[in-house]
Amino acid sequence: MPLFKCKIGTADGKIIEKEYEALSSDILKQGFASQGFFVFSITKKPFQFLWSKGASRKKIDLKALIAFNQELLVLIKAGLPIIHSLDTILERIDKGRLAEVLEVIREDIKGGSSLSDAFERHPSAFSHLYIASIRAGERTGDLVQTIRRYITFLKKTDGFKKKVITALFYPAILVSVAFVAITLLLVYVVPTFSQVYADAGSQLPTPTLILISFTAVLKRYFFLFIALGFLAMYLFKRWLTTESGRLTFDTISLKIPVIGDILSKYSIVSFTRTLGTIIESGIPIVESLKMSVGTLNNKVLEGRMTAAIKRVEEGVSLSVAIDGAKLMPSLALRMLSVGESTGSLEEMLEGISDYFEEELDQRLHLLSTAIEPAIMVVMGVVIGTIIVTMYLPVFKIAGTVG
Repeated sequence: MPLFKCKIGTADGKIIEKEYEALSSDILKQGFASQGFFVFSITKKPFQFLWSKGASRKKIDLKALIAFNQELLVLIKAGLPIIHSLDTILERIDKGRLAEVLEVIREDIKGGSSLSDAFERHPSAFSHLYIASIRAGERTGDLVQTIRRYITFLKKTDGFKKKVITALFYPAILVSVAFVAITLLLVYVVPTFSQVYADAGSQLPTPTLILISFTAVLKRYFFLFIALGFLAMYLFKRWLTTESGRLTFDTISLKIPVIGDILSKYSIVSFTRTLGTIIESGIPIVESLKMSVGTLNNKVLEGRMTAAIKRVEEGVSLSVAIDGAKLMPSLALRMLSVGESTGSLEEMLEGISDYFEEELDQRLHLLSTAIEPAIMVVMGVVIGTIIVTMYLPVFKIAGTVG
């Protein structure tokens, strides 16, 4: 959403200058007026197209978000009102994006907004899941338990993501080192050899001539190739933002051997953990399903889940609907069915996510263990081929002399 720089006055005479997100300045002005603020000016920030999409300045660090919720939980349990709790937190936390947002939220609550409504005005800072959980906690009067569940959810989700990143980190370093080493050989080492051979005026073998010609072109247009590479990455990202591009990419991803199965299980873990947290917050099953669809992060799976949700709305059980959509393996479906029949669906969803997270962790460990020697072998073959090809003239001369 667009960002506006606002100058407003409070009922007690304070003047606040802050940045707010809104669909339009008129909506923002009406919102301030309804809360009793006097609006001095509202101006849209220029050049937002350069940084608005996915800008890091709008994001709140996950660690900071967890710490905020933990402090809020303790203060609410101690009996402090929301306003006093926010004041206490603002006195302790460092200046940054979270502090800016909390100051605005505090003023909104002073103006009569609920905590969930105040959070909802900052969609780039707080997820839809978090806002819905807080709203559900306000409805049921169990905000403490809601916040506690969400903290647990954030910690488990963050821990799982870190496991995935850790498993892929070392292979990524190996690939980067291999790419840099091979590029240096082709751009600097091979041209040095070719100049020596050119000065000697010797007849070169065909493989050596091909390699020298290739490296000559590579060196001459090196920066052009780099620019084309960045352009290709940019165009690929733009293509992924289109509906058809993302659908095509997700379809192909799921069909890749081993990788497709890992991506599918990763989606199941994210979906079931999120769904269990939302249902446990007291939100109805259909609404919880609709809120959780986005965590699949795959257009193909999201389409299947949307079809399953429609069947649930028609009265079909969740396990039967998901089975018809071919979203989960038989073990997960059996656990879902048991959870529905025993009234412990949230626990079964948590069990499914824990089971597949452990399985996925083992699969990623095996994959990373297998990738490392494979990268080393490929790197050795490529570098060895380059070196042997460049030494072929030397071998030829040695054979002639013998």
